[in-house]
Amino acid sequence: QVQLVESGGGLVQAGGSLRVSCLASGRTGSITSMGWFRQAPGKEREFVAAIRWSGTNTWYGDAVKGRFTISRNNAKNQWYLQMNNLKTEDSAVYYCTAKTNTRVIQSLLADDSQYDTWGQGTQVTVSS
Repeated sequence: QVQLVESGGGLVQAGGSLRVSCLASGRTGSITSMGWFRQAPGKEREFVAAIRWSGTNTWYGDAVKGRFTISRNNAKNQWYLQMNNLKTEDSAVYYCTAKTNTRVIQSLLADDSQYDTWGQGTQVTVSS
């Protein structure tokens, strides 16, 4: 069993930056793929970014490419989402997620049903 806790959300002005973090605990050795999704009120959950526990590849949703960066620190059992040049439309609850035991194949990384562990979410609000 893996537990995830996000931190670092908050209020920021448009054009600003924010970093959210995800701390994993429990059977962290079983984590294979990690990601960030977000959900704004009245909208479906949206893929933001993904990274694997090993390797250097990263993947991003079209809405955040070039502005957001996902990274990880395996020794600390953490992964991060650095968000730059934030826009008001980035306002949402950001969820970190993980897949354990088996990998999420590349073509399905943006599919939230592929992940089996979720954090409680952290609110990010971007003001104009």
